[in-house]
Amino acid sequence: MIRLARKHLDWWAVFLAVAFMVVQVICDLSLPTLTSDIIDKGIAQNDIGYIWSTGGRMLLLSFIGVLGSAGNVYFAATQSQKMGQRIRSSIFKKVTFSSTEEFETVGNASLITRTTNDVVQIQNVMVQMLRMMLMAPIMLIGAGVLAYVKSPQLTMVFLVALPVLAVFTGAIMYFAVPLFKSLQKKIDRINLTFREGLTGVRVIRAFNQDQFEQDRFEGANQDYTKTGIKVFMIVSLMFPVITLIISGTNIGIVWFGGQLIANQSMAVGNLVAFMTYATQILISFMMVSMIFVFVPRAQASAARINEVMDLKSKINDADQPVSLKDSKSSLEFDHVNFRYSGAEELALKDVNFSATAGQTVAIIGGTGSGKSTLVNLIPRLFDPESGQIRVNGTALTAISQHDLHGIVSITQQKAVLFSGDIRENMTYGMADATDDQIWHALDVAQASDFVKEEGGLEAVVEQDGANFSGGQRQRLVIARTILKRASVYIFDDSFSALDFKTDSLLRQELRKDQQVQDGVTVIVAQRVSTVADADLILVVDEGKIVGQGTHDELKENNKTYQEILESQLRKGDVVDA
Repeated sequence: MIRLARKHLDWWAVFLAVAFMVVQVICDLSLPTLTSDIIDKGIAQNDIGYIWSTGGRMLLLSFIGVLGSAGNVYFAATQSQKMGQRIRSSIFKKVTFSSTEEFETVGNASLITRTTNDVVQIQNVMVQMLRMMLMAPIMLIGAGVLAYVKSPQLTMVFLVALPVLAVFTGAIMYFAVPLFKSLQKKIDRINLTFREGLTGVRVIRAFNQDQFEQDRFEGANQDYTKTGIKVFMIVSLMFPVITLIISGTNIGIVWFGGQLIANQSMAVGNLVAFMTYATQILISFMMVSMIFVFVPRAQASAARINEVMDLKSKINDADQPVSLKDSKSSLEFDHVNFRYSGAEELALKDVNFSATAGQTVAIIGGTGSGKSTLVNLIPRLFDPESGQIRVNGTALTAISQHDLHGIVSITQQKAVLFSGDIRENMTYGMADATDDQIWHALDVAQASDFVKEEGGLEAVVEQDGANFSGGQRQRLVIARTILKRASVYIFDDSFSALDFKTDSLLRQELRKDQQVQDGVTVIVAQRVSTVADADLILVVDEGKIVGQGTHDELKENNKTYQEILESQLRKGDVVDA
């Protein structure tokens, strides 16, 4: 947690928070002595003038103490909130720029917990640190010294009270701290279960598994609840016991103090002041104890956040990236091999092909053959184990990721739309796109008709595009891809939800679009009809390219392509390239 504080706190503000807190403590420690003076020098001697003057000083000190407390609270609260804001921003930035592999090592549900609940734990403890953690030791030492000055004999009472309090607090910490740490993992489980139930609600209903999922969530919820009740019941024991110890200490002070007063060894005012200092000592000790209970929970949260921040990216820019110049679009795979982390077998084996501007490369193969893996290497979502990939004649590893993503436009398998309107979603592809350019992209993607029906570019898009059908979502994300000026256009199985007529019309328009033709088009598809007119078809089987050529060439001499063709066509059907 120190590491996070050092990086995300404004130390000038921390200094001011401490300074205001010191002012408050000095004022709080001065008041019991003034009370003692009023009793011994004012009331006992019937000196009304002294009572008024000392009372005025007490009011002034109280006012200064309130200002010190307000200043401390202000800077403590603002710094804790700013720290939380900065940590959340850092996590989001880290995740945004992490590779897919790193992102999956933590998991969606755990990332949400770490960005919300774990950060809140650190914020809460940071407020306590700038308030109680610093104030309590100073108050404890200051009150102890002043109590000793008032009566060295009575301080012997603390030799009994403080060890009892320490033993009890230690027992509380022993049982509570492990439970606090486990609460964070149980929150992860709740988030995971809830997220799965939320995203898969249609599947749950379709298979009539409502009760099963409710029971699964209830189990995670009950587990968290029982642990939370247990740990807070343990912690709640501290307050009545502290009250009991304070009451017992005060009884002891009055008992022995009364004897000292009877022996004229102590003034009445000093006894009153000593009792106040004793209360301050015990309350300060309790605050220190509470900090030791909650800090380990925040430390566990900090460790979980640091785990995200310490993820080492396997995909990094070169020390001196090559600046891309305006050059003819091209794409080349030079004997590329790729293996997923921890896998024994290669996912892609000796992939070798090239294409230039205006050409369309189609990739076809069975499920799990490696088609999507191949195209995910182009924007460097992964890096190959060996071999080299070049875009516009330059190796990907020599180009900064920012520049690379600027010349690659991709439609992923899952059509992702963001909440807002259609115009906002389209300008993800080109921030300064005009309405005419957007409508042109929608026309090419065969999406303009239904967009007009929905209300035009201002039509509302719900989260994940839930208010559009699967085919409509695909056409919108295809339009977004087309809108961006790029060297390589990738369509990863993005025609799967389209009917054959729309599929055919869309590909015809892609062939006519000059901006797309200035680049290399890569299409991943399951249907032969989608890839038949491509300039180069790659047939992928178990991570290998087992055939490449045109539709006519592969139809004549490639067994795997022939099998795919036969599985999709009835006898006598014809597919023309």
